[in-house]
Amino acid sequence: MDKIGVPTVNGMKSAFGSYLWGAGGGLLYNISRSIFGSGLLGSLVAPVLAGSVIKGETGKQLALTAGFVSFSGLGVSQVQETQSSNSSSEVM
Repeated sequence: MDKIGVPTVNGMKSAFGSYLWGAGGGLLYNISRSIFGSGLLGSLVAPVLAGSVIKGETGKQLALTAGFVSFSGLGVSQVQETQSSNSSSEVM
């Protein structure tokens, strides 16, 4: 509980700065995904490009998170595709 406290101006300023870096990285990520597609190439290039534009530890964290999100959803989408194709074949 010692990590929870009263918000300060400096704390809010720091959090807002982190938010802006994340928003900028997300924008770069979405632009590169729209250029390279959502296949394997887009899934590899988008996090790397966004992480390389944002310098320092923030860029590393951005690339790490974007790469995790890109590839963690692959298994879920494949399961959903299989379930939807099975349910449509049962109907016919």
